[in-house]
Amino acid sequence: MPEIALYQPDIAPNAATILRMCACFGLTCRIIEPAGFVMSDSQFRRAGMDYLDKAALVRDASWAAYRAATAGRRSVLLTTRATLPLWDFAFRPDDLILMGRESLGVPDTVHGEVEARLTLPMQPALRSLNMALACAIATGEALRQLRACPTG
Repeated sequence: MPEIALYQPDIAPNAATILRMCACFGLTCRIIEPAGFVMSDSQFRRAGMDYLDKAALVRDASWAAYRAATAGRRSVLLTTRATLPLWDFAFRPDDLILMGRESLGVPDTVHGEVEARLTLPMQPALRSLNMALACAIATGEALRQLRACPTG
């Protein structure tokens, strides 16, 4: 199954919503530190509800630690700076769906190191979707392609 990776997330409710999604689908979520909030933040706990304890969470201390821990796997960045539409990409089971910070995305160095960059096609006059919503769309497409579903 693919994993979700959040690069230095800075909005607690978005990160918690993604962790809740990961718990429901049996996916691992990686948080690449530093995050812009503490895990005990009330907004984080409220958005994650009672799903947070059921989520598989890995915390990587830095971008370098994340790359070392995931060596040999593709990091697939969802970004407004890409030209390849999400729908035209073939996901693999061991892919890491990488989401940037809500406020700044990812730095150019990260853009240069990832194996793929994808965009969600949108109306030209509009900038972006909420990060948790964009992550859910990308995750749904990856799971659809891979015909992966949670087992219960």
